[in-house]
Order: sequence, then structure tokens, then C-alpha cells
Amino acid sequence: MRALFIRSSNNLKRARFCLIAALYAPLFALAQAQTQTQAARPAFTPPPPAVSSGSILQVIFSLLLVLAAVMLVAWILKRINLPQHGAGSLLKVISGVAVGQRERIVLVEVNDTWLVVGVAPGHVQALHSMPKADLPIPHEETPPGMDGKFQVWLKQMMEKRNAA
Repeated sequence: MRALFIRSSNNLKRARFCLIAALYAPLFALAQAQTQTQAARPAFTPPPPAVSSGSILQVIFSLLLVLAAVMLVAWILKRINLPQHGAGSLLKVISGVAVGQRERIVLVEVNDTWLVVGVAPGHVQALHSMPKADLPIPHEETPPGMDGKFQVWLKQMMEKRNAA
């Protein structure tokens, strides 16, 4: 009986082995085919880097060139000082001065008349009108209270300090 049990146990092991071999045979064949195709392919060579130092320098140079072009155009437009008048150019802004953060006093020429205009956000008011005259040539004056006293005092103090 024991021999029968051992024989049936061996048969069961063989049957199990045959079943496992039949199920895994396609997987082994697929793995073998992949190894053969990999052997036929050349070794993997990585692609060249997408960003190199040369391309970075080229991008930086291009950006600097564009910024320089923008600055050049802005400088030229400032130097040309194109008038921003209407078709008739009846008005001309002669001068202006800021008297607050958003308030200005502007001298406007209209034909042969000068208008002194106060300009604030949402409000424009004529302050004075006068006939057109030649613009005075500003000469350098010392502001009130700056008649050179401080310069003289500072010079004296420095001389005293150097003498001691």
C-alpha cells in the first residue's frame, strides 16, 4: 500500500510539473525572444543634453540684444521729442511744475496767450491768463537762505580743525 501511495504521489508531482511547465512555457519563450532582440540592438547611447552652456549663452545674448534695442528705441524717441499735438496744434504746453503728489500747475500757450492752469485729478482750472512773452533765461541764483554763509562757516571750521 505504501508503494501505491508513493507511486501516486510521484504521478501527482509529475502531473503538477507538466501543468506548470505548460502554463509557463509561453512566458519562457517570450523572455528568450526579448533577450535575442536586445542582443541584436546596439547599446543605449543617451541623447545629447537639451541645454548646453552654448545654448544658454546664446539665449542670454539674445535677451540682452532685445533689451538693448528697446532701450535704444526709447532713447531715440526721447531725443526726437515728437510733439504730441492734435492736427491743428493750437495748444502747446510750455512748462509745468508739480505742487503735490497729483497736482500740477501748467503753463499752456494758446495762439498769442499764455494760460496758467491748475491740474488735479478730475479737475482743471484756469488760474491766470496773460499775453505771450519771451521766456526768461534762468540764471543761477542761490536759493533764499543759502547765500554762502554755511560754506564760509564750514570752511572756517575745517581750517580750525586742521590747525589744531
